[in-house]
Amino acid sequence: MRNTLRNLNDRFSHFIGTQNYYVHFSRGFVFTDGVKAVADQYQAYWLIDVIASHQTNKKIRTKYFQIWTIFSTGDKAFIEMRPDSDQPVLVKQHIPFTDFPEGMMTMYYIDDGSNKVLLLPSEY
Repeated sequence: MRNTLRNLNDRFSHFIGTQNYYVHFSRGFVFTDGVKAVADQYQAYWLIDVIASHQTNKKIRTKYFQIWTIFSTGDKAFIEMRPDSDQPVLVKQHIPFTDFPEGMMTMYYIDDGSNKVLLLPSEY
C-alpha cells in the first residue's frame, strides 16, 4: 500500500521554516505554519491530537526525534511512528473512519530538551 500512495507532503513543500508557532491545547508542544496549513486544509486537527495523545506514553515521549506518518485510503487510515527511518514502528494506530485525503503524509516531532515542535519535513 505504501508504495502506491501519493505523497501529500509534496503539496506543502513550500513551507520551509516557520514564522509562527502554535501552542497545542495540551501545552505539551508547539506546531509550525506548515502543520497548521495541513490541519486547516484537511480539517485534520484531530491528527495533531492523536500525536499529542501518544506523548503521554513514556516509551514514546523519551524519543527526542519521532517520524509520524499517516497512510489514508478511502475512508480508513492508520498512523505509525518510528524514532528514525531505519527503526521499527513503535506506534501503529488504526483510524476506522476519516475524510483525510488518500495518500501518505509525514510529520516530525522533535524534542531538543527545551522545546517540543511538530513540523513538516520541509520545515526541518
